[in-house]
Amino acid sequence: MKIHPLITTSAAVADLCSRLSKAEFVCVDTEFMRENTYWPELCLIQIADTEEAAAIDPLAKDIDLSPLLDLLVDNEEVLKVFHAGGQDVEIVYNLTGKTPHPIFDTQIAMMAISQSEQIGYSNLVESWLGTQIDKGARFTDWSRRPLTERQIDYAIGDVTYLAKIFPRILQRLVKTGRGAWLDIEMEKLADPANYRNDPSTSWQRIKAAGRNPAMLGRLKALAQWREIEAQDKNLPRGRIARDETLADIASHPPKKQEDLAKVRGLSPGWKDNEIGKRLMATLNDAKPLADDELPPRTPRGAPLGKEGALVADLLKLLLKIRSREIDVAARLLARSEDLELLAAGVRNLPMLDSWRYEVFGHDALDLVEGKLAFAVVGGKLKMTRVEGAAA
Repeated sequence: MKIHPLITTSAAVADLCSRLSKAEFVCVDTEFMRENTYWPELCLIQIADTEEAAAIDPLAKDIDLSPLLDLLVDNEEVLKVFHAGGQDVEIVYNLTGKTPHPIFDTQIAMMAISQSEQIGYSNLVESWLGTQIDKGARFTDWSRRPLTERQIDYAIGDVTYLAKIFPRILQRLVKTGRGAWLDIEMEKLADPANYRNDPSTSWQRIKAAGRNPAMLGRLKALAQWREIEAQDKNLPRGRIARDETLADIASHPPKKQEDLAKVRGLSPGWKDNEIGKRLMATLNDAKPLADDELPPRTPRGAPLGKEGALVADLLKLLLKIRSREIDVAARLLARSEDLELLAAGVRNLPMLDSWRYEVFGHDALDLVEGKLAFAVVGGKLKMTRVEGAAA
């Protein structure tokens, strides 16, 4: 494989992308910094097919990334391959308002052909190629220039190795017949809604107990205010105020700005500064949450009672057995919270639809309805049908 020197000019980007646009697939990775900012700062883009690989410097003066972005989001003929690509996709979305498509994530794919829940890239490379990656450059400052040769070599390795591994994973998927299982998962990864920063819905990420419309209305207003403050200042939202601080203020709203000095998580300066004034104005203008926005009455994680908790434990045991039998990551079949909902009587669940129903959901439902039981056969725990269950 040909490895190009670091690309820093628009002409080199255009030439590279012209050739890659004819490939069946390209492997993509990014290096970025976001510890001190709201928006991730893109510092390097790596891309490769089976013939060539390059790192592109998006911080180079006057560089035009349009050919690369067009390849990623508009060229439907080329498959874009990532490993744990959620943050990489987010960066492309922030730049274009679109997501790469079609898309393939090798971390998700490994869940369909092994019991690996979230295999890291270094472990993926070692397991498929027997190669150990030098992790020394992993946590360096990618925004500093010039980049060292070691940094560039490390970064390009993220796509050169992936270009060798992806065809093998694809072959395994074809052999097992599980490729179709991943179609929905890959479309979820590419769904622009996952990366849209909508301040009006940011409150839904904050844990808050209860369904009190007034409290949740305050939480919604505060979360939206914080999101806008963080975006305007380009600071991590936690630097403005932590989730638990907003939840506490929404539950026990201060009567006047001076009371903000008593709120855990806020500095005393909030009692008379401008940001404290804006917070209080937001709080005073907050309206109760509308009925159609209230969380469902059977929220995730709701107490099941002793019997329900036992049923949920049996479902988790069934999930463990089934994932081992068919060599699939348990998380791909069902999530723990969904098993608790099934035990609580909820039926509108992903595990009861499509291929998940065939390989796991059907038996999970039968277990809840008393049609299956556990048995030890040949020293191994297995499931057996209960005679007369239908009657």
